[in-house]
Amino acid sequence: MAQRLEQTQTTAQVQQLSALQVAVAKLVELPITELASRIQDEMVDNAALEEKEDDGMDDFEPADNEAEREAEADDAESGTDDEDEVPTESEDYEADEYGAETDAISDYLTADDVPDYLQRRAEEQRDRTEMQLAGQSSFYDELQSQMGEHNLSEHEREVIDYLIGSLDEDGFLRKDLRVLADELAIYHNIDTTSDELERLLAVLQTFEPRGIGARSLQECLHIQLTDPDRRTPYTPLALKVVDRYFKDFAGRKWDVIGERLGVDSETLQHVRHELTHLNPLPGRALSETAVYSAPTVVPDFYVHTTEEGEVQVTLNNGEAPELRVSPAFRDSLRQYGTGKSKLTRQQQDAYTYARQKVDAAVAFLNLLARRKHTLLSVMQGIVHFQRPFFLEDDDETLLRPLTLKEVAEHAGLDISTVSRVTSNKYVQTFYGTYPLKFFFSSQFTTTDGDELSARQVKAALRELIEAEDKSRPLTDETLTARLKEQGYNVARRTVAKYRDLLGFPTARLRRESGT
Repeated sequence: MAQRLEQTQTTAQVQQLSALQVAVAKLVELPITELASRIQDEMVDNAALEEKEDDGMDDFEPADNEAEREAEADDAESGTDDEDEVPTESEDYEADEYGAETDAISDYLTADDVPDYLQRRAEEQRDRTEMQLAGQSSFYDELQSQMGEHNLSEHEREVIDYLIGSLDEDGFLRKDLRVLADELAIYHNIDTTSDELERLLAVLQTFEPRGIGARSLQECLHIQLTDPDRRTPYTPLALKVVDRYFKDFAGRKWDVIGERLGVDSETLQHVRHELTHLNPLPGRALSETAVYSAPTVVPDFYVHTTEEGEVQVTLNNGEAPELRVSPAFRDSLRQYGTGKSKLTRQQQDAYTYARQKVDAAVAFLNLLARRKHTLLSVMQGIVHFQRPFFLEDDDETLLRPLTLKEVAEHAGLDISTVSRVTSNKYVQTFYGTYPLKFFFSSQFTTTDGDELSARQVKAALRELIEAEDKSRPLTDETLTARLKEQGYNVARRTVAKYRDLLGFPTARLRRESGT
């Protein structure tokens, strides 16, 4: 049969994040305790950045066509309109306002003369110190909390919960799916199939940190490289190495890999850098951050409820300094920016150096502004949906079921961005400090068709157990029936799990212990 060479053209839509979006994503996921360190590192690397001072020289206008180039770069790299504009409405309640009011107290002769609202705000400001968050969190708790971010049925949650419990300390799933299906059927009376386990395992593999739930190192690296939030121009090549030339990669045969890819040494170096910065043991990242005592927590947000019933959100700046472009570099650009054709070679080099540093400084300041806008948008979205909780003295029973998707749509952001914002961040209210994940939970449906959060079910379960006859404590089956009488359609397995989470033993042990 004669062979012939044909050339065809196809159209495909590929989503690839710009370098700016990747940089914003990395800054967004930093908690306040790490932001100051990140800013200090940037100041060390870029001499054009310095702490802002009150000398009236904070407004910088780039010389020549610098402003035009900056605007073009922003237009080319911007994602959505919501992320490009930094809001000012939330800035009227910054932390420095409290400081001004605290200083204003000294203007009064005695403490009795101080207005109540000033005294209250001053006390709140003094309370805004590092707080300890009681309780403990484990590798498995962190993963289980992320189930509330997905619309899963009770059956699916139970299966994923078992998958999480089957992970080893490195975050890998070493058991065969058919074996897991048999274990679920025999020991937990949960019917499932290998196909369903495969589908739900794919859901688990979207949890943070990426790579969790992989069955091999190759699959672990593949999962991380297919994360849309970390795509770079070299990601497709890195993914090709993992999928096709994994043995060469494991053997560190970079010369062979370069020949197979058909790329130059510089491109290969970028691919190598991306591959060697993946996490081969994603479970260790959670294990190392697991909390077994009361850690010191610095809140990233403050939420304050006014007497008029308004809930206001403030971003904590912590020890992160305010930055500006160095006046010395501004002067260099203004000095050499006019009449560049008359500059000597040394002056041209000085101008190029100053321009590069100023461009990098302005870009970093824009990143910080975007981070601030993004974090405030997400927190304001949470407050919007959980408003009754903040208005009614942090009453957990008023928390409604909430998913990342709802907050993302309200804030005008991508769901992955909201996930990064809510990871490892805390908010302080007048009554306590909470992780942002606290406000997201799964939901149940009552017999009347109303939606309620898992916390409401736990509250109802706690009331039943605390009010029971201690000589004849209620069994899990009886508790399930009582909850259904109240309109809560909850399975017995769920009741047993929530009972354990609330710290209550089985009925037999409750009777023997007299509790």
